[in-house]
Amino acid sequence: MRRDMAATVFTIANQKGGVGKTTTAINLAFGLARRGVPTLLVDLDPQANATSGLGFEKEAGRSLYGPLHGEGAAADKVLATRQDNLFLIPSEVDLAAIEIELGQKDDYLVQLREVLKPLVEGERFGAVILDCPPALGLISMNSLAAANHLLIALQCEYLAMEGLSQILSVVEQLKQAGVNERLTVGGIILTMYDVRTNLSRQVADEVRKHFPTLVFDALIPRSVRLSEAPSFGQSIFEYDALCSGAVAYGKLAGEMAQRFSLQSTTHT
Repeated sequence: MRRDMAATVFTIANQKGGVGKTTTAINLAFGLARRGVPTLLVDLDPQANATSGLGFEKEAGRSLYGPLHGEGAAADKVLATRQDNLFLIPSEVDLAAIEIELGQKDDYLVQLREVLKPLVEGERFGAVILDCPPALGLISMNSLAAANHLLIALQCEYLAMEGLSQILSVVEQLKQAGVNERLTVGGIILTMYDVRTNLSRQVADEVRKHFPTLVFDALIPRSVRLSEAPSFGQSIFEYDALCSGAVAYGKLAGEMAQRFSLQSTTHT
């Protein structure tokens, strides 16, 4: 099926680690692909957890390090995965150097956008998901400059709102500076929700109160199965398709497809 529009680019960024960001990147990308949306997951974290979480080894020369230095094209780094419609640009440790090296370039905030432009404007993908390091450094800032929408993975725990206000402030600064005027907060994904605790319910209620139109209905549970799946190099859909985590990410993928009009290329 021929596509005639650019891919929608999402970045999953958060300055706080341990919020389920990479778990969400892997399983959301996988969930969209299962729905027939051609999806590219770009691992921008030097730790390469999204790469290993999909069963790929870290391999020298496979990341976007070269293209970000003008050596080769991003398209050459795209790998097919086990799942139809899901593709990956992996990461490796060399991306750690990018934080320093990008700052030495002109227009250092838009380097990633230019590198990804041929893939985004082509007809191959409907969605591009950028998984960032757990810090608002130059890689994360580049991802925000390249994206249409920011997806915030928000842990249902104490002080969650504090980190949320910081990243929302960064979005406004980038827009006001003219770096990416099209960037919007596409949604807030509530992660590590524990139905047994009052705290999880209170955080979820508070976030929904302040951002009623942004919070997705799907609640991503605190789940041992979700924690185990990456160590087997599998998405939650492969590891345990019937568990609560798989159900939640399946629901989230459906909400995403509807909210952003992501088109399936699968004929039914």
